[in-house]
Amino acid sequence: MSATNRQILLNAHPVGFPVETDLKVVDTPVPEPGGGEILVRTIYLSLDPYMRGRMNPGPSYAKGVDLGEVMGAQTVGQVVTSRHPKFSEGDIVLSFGGWQQYSVSDGKGVQTLDPGLAPISTAVGVLGMPGMTAYVGLLDVGELKEGDNVVVSAASGAVGAVVGQIARIKGCRVVGVAGAKKKCDYVTGELGFDACVSHYSETFPQDLNAACPEGIDVYFENVGGKVFDAVVPLLNDFARVPVCGRIANYNMTEPPPGPNEVPRLMGMILVRRLMIRGFIVYDRAHRQADFLRDVGGWIRSGELKYREDIVDGIENAIGAFQGLLRGENFGKLLIRVSDDPTQP
Repeated sequence: MSATNRQILLNAHPVGFPVETDLKVVDTPVPEPGGGEILVRTIYLSLDPYMRGRMNPGPSYAKGVDLGEVMGAQTVGQVVTSRHPKFSEGDIVLSFGGWQQYSVSDGKGVQTLDPGLAPISTAVGVLGMPGMTAYVGLLDVGELKEGDNVVVSAASGAVGAVVGQIARIKGCRVVGVAGAKKKCDYVTGELGFDACVSHYSETFPQDLNAACPEGIDVYFENVGGKVFDAVVPLLNDFARVPVCGRIANYNMTEPPPGPNEVPRLMGMILVRRLMIRGFIVYDRAHRQADFLRDVGGWIRSGELKYREDIVDGIENAIGAFQGLLRGENFGKLLIRVSDDPTQP
């Protein structure tokens, strides 16, 4: 076991895009678990866009990270030392270990994983929070119906890729929005979307309009910004917009330049009877068994595919997170902090 525990702390609240000095890498002694606690060695660290919001001061739907505190994150790890009756040394567990090599837990919220059921990395990806976000956001909040015309932004990402595939499985026409051509090609060629439009295109609004000849019944919002602006005119009567994220706006330091589009949007919400609703996946925890049954079954049958973007070394987490906010990752972004003992 390593003699030190490398951690990444929040050093300053970012102003705009996070820079290197907003985070701080420190080496501390490996902690010693007390009675009723476990020491966990991190194997996979999940990096997700919501973490940018946790770096800000002020209230949100969950507590932010305090200055000098380890950045929070879901992790998959292995129990190194156990003084807890429910966990044994060697157990593979899902927990909120944060951006560090080792963490101590009292066992609350820690879940033991069975490596025989699925690769353990999927517990923070397609079979974890991102996958369940897609499942409940589309089916429950988006009230998906067979035959709907569905558009999903960040379509090659951890959430968007699952959203589009579920919509396809449920008998809908699906259009993705992504950036690089290779991502659009993956979305249509590998995941089976009917079309994918690049938001890098100079004619993006026209391209999206052409890809949606019958308008949009469900728009799964991950991005905001110009993508949302292009979607709004295409929304059909009674369209539903589950708002999962708005990554294009996370680093804003001031309101966008005018004109003020809120009155026009409110008018459309009224006339077209639109439903625009934000949601947090943990509000739907009661749906986890249904999610695991359905998505797990679709993965086993080959109907639903997933992609992981794995970066080795916790020292590379800061750069990888910056890349995530720029859209540079391709699939679910993970940091492999240490060797995965379940892989050959």
